[in-house]
Amino acid sequence: MALQTGQKAPQFSLYNSEKNKVSLADYAGKNVLLLFFPQAFTGVCTKELCAIRDDISQYNNTNAVVLGISVDSVFTLEKFKAEQNYNFDLLSDFNKEVSNSYGCIYTDWILDMKGVSKRAAFIIDKEGDIAYAEVLESAGDMPNFDTINEMLSSLAA
Repeated sequence: MALQTGQKAPQFSLYNSEKNKVSLADYAGKNVLLLFFPQAFTGVCTKELCAIRDDISQYNNTNAVVLGISVDSVFTLEKFKAEQNYNFDLLSDFNKEVSNSYGCIYTDWILDMKGVSKRAAFIIDKEGDIAYAEVLESAGDMPNFDTINEMLSSLAA
């Protein structure tokens, strides 16, 4: 079951595309936008993350850190990040533990793939609480970035 607003965000440590361990605790005192996405190099995921890349100042201006999370390997994410010039961390949840703890994983996905992250967005506030949670059942849908940006602006105030 997906997490709800007001709950404490589950802590995690994952490797980024540069093979460094990144922990949610590293960002205590900042707002964090966690974006779970199904697969690197797919159309909707690339479109979503490129939009974040192109609007990164919006997130920087709200004292927010953006972290992209998928079950892809660090090696795949390294290539994906380099090809698209992403300016935020991509984290590998290869073992699917974080996607499970946030309640955003497909048991069955396309082409008989099992255990793929659902497209989801979570805002974790400076106190480590979930301020926004959106888990999408359809991988073709996009998170509501207007609402996300409004929430981040209100948390930055």
